Amino acid sequence: MDKPGDTPQRVREAALRLFAARGFEATGIRDVARDAGVSTAALYHYMGSKQDLLLEIIRGGLHELTAGAVEALGDVDEPVDRLDRLVRAHVTYHGRKQMVALVSDNELRSLDAPSLKSVIKIRDRYEALWAETIAAGVSEGDFRIDDQKLFRLGLMQMCTGVAYWYQAAGELSLPAIAEKFAVLALAMAGSPRAFDADATTPGGASA
Repeated sequence: MDKPGDTPQRVREAALRLFAARGFEATGIRDVARDAGVSTAALYHYMGSKQDLLLEIIRGGLHELTAGAVEALGDVDEPVDRLDRLVRAHVTYHGRKQMVALVSDNELRSLDAPSLKSVIKIRDRYEALWAETIAAGVSEGDFRIDDQKLFRLGLMQMCTGVAYWYQAAGELSLPAIAEKFAVLALAMAGSPRAFDADATTPGGASA
């Protein structure tokens, strides 16, 4: 017998699987109900609409991503360390939460205007952590970056790409991938630390 609260969770998980595999537009509300093992009427009782499900998935994922980045940064002030930790946190999240990341990356276009506006506000707060870190690094002479916006967008997209190809049974573990991406990010930013093999540790702090 299902425990109280199990049905909404099953509905969310079913929607996530289907949106990630088929896409939002190709997934019908009856598909979600069938995959969750509930009637269509019951699904509407728990969640409302397919748009509601998509918004919850994307908004929840962005909140989790942002919270993880803030926690990873802690009270670290040095731009080099902050960029290192942002990259590790971003890569780790996208490897652990692949379906959420894929839906969030691919289905923003499927949100209605009010939902999209609310999601963009959350996304902008997250991206501000990167923009502020990069700007501080350039200002303090830690980074050599001509176009900060282009650098940020390119680096974040590179890290997001982990969601598309990472496999837990692959040659490299997720922490190892995060480590390599952090070093690559610092090299792209022109930080001397990237070329010092002994300068970084798996925790992202200076040795």
